[in-house]
Amino acid sequence: MKLTRISQLGAIAAVAALALTGCASSGSNTPAESASPTATSSDVAFQIDPSLSGTITAGGSSAQSNAQQAWTTAYNATAKNVKINYDKSQGSGGGVTNFLSGAYDFAGSDSPLNADQTAQSKALCTDGGINIPIYLDGVAVIFNIPGVTSLKLSGETIAKIFALQITDWSDPAITKDNGTALPAGAITTVARSDGSGTTQNFTNYLAATQSSVWTFPAGKDWPVQGNVSKQKGGSGVVEAVKAGSGTIGYADHSAIGSLNAASIVTNGTAVAFSGEAVSKTFDVAAVDNSNGVPGDLSKKFDYTKLTADAYPIPLVSYAVVCSTFKDAKQAELVKSYLGFVTSSLGQSVAEKNAGSAPLPDSVLAAAAKTLAAIK
Repeated sequence: MKLTRISQLGAIAAVAALALTGCASSGSNTPAESASPTATSSDVAFQIDPSLSGTITAGGSSAQSNAQQAWTTAYNATAKNVKINYDKSQGSGGGVTNFLSGAYDFAGSDSPLNADQTAQSKALCTDGGINIPIYLDGVAVIFNIPGVTSLKLSGETIAKIFALQITDWSDPAITKDNGTALPAGAITTVARSDGSGTTQNFTNYLAATQSSVWTFPAGKDWPVQGNVSKQKGGSGVVEAVKAGSGTIGYADHSAIGSLNAASIVTNGTAVAFSGEAVSKTFDVAAVDNSNGVPGDLSKKFDYTKLTADAYPIPLVSYAVVCSTFKDAKQAELVKSYLGFVTSSLGQSVAEKNAGSAPLPDSVLAAAAKTLAAIK
């Protein structure tokens, strides 16, 4: 459905306010400066019902947090009586746990439900939980090296650093990647201590592309023990890297603030994160990976399809939601909010205020179909 004129103007006004104040996130590294987006005839749009009222309780992915703040503000410009509580402190793992317990209307998760979680969800959701892509970004490899503002790292070098096989910044592998030697100094790796979808996406990349070096399983829990600084939440990793010296970590790109991020060398080409580069990754490497529940839109990445202009560590984050709600009014609220989030305008809100990349229209259209079928 097309956005009504009143709803469209209200949402656009909210986008403009966010762009001017930067209220979506004090940690966003991509402040909005351009004019507000407008809907066009080709947009995937959604009609917001201003008469809705109630409370949506959700949480999980800290990667989504900046976008969730922006989405809430824009949505509430029209649906003024809907309160949206999104708790980013849980991380993806905690978000899914709370969703499966019935505490959340939806979970934000940087990875879709696994087979066991999908089976568990049937006790809550009848047919089961479904995963709807709502947010596209990348995992940034962040660093704080005295005197160094630009860094290139190949996938192999990244794997060796985080596997604790490379422990000094003057290592020949780092010198080779950069064409010049960095000052000698100990490397401190920083990782998540909590169950994290960002960790899942980062280890997916390492396990798929560097299996000869990265012998650990891909998963939400950081697998390397030893001289690792483990921090809760993406903000904890960012703050630890920022406060340290010779530190390196990983985080959703929207959350890294003023920290520098490495360009990733793939097939001899160093690619920095950009919305265009991660959109290219989605276009060439994202493949369907349904959990078997009707309407599920889970994706996985085929890293063998990466091209030289694609950012190689993508992050797709989901809303995990029931296909059938026990409360029809609650279903209506959640469908309305996520309908806005997965509209072209909602994606523009996230792009402008969280620095993410908009999902392709084909994915947004599929999300609209899935949401329409939720009961």
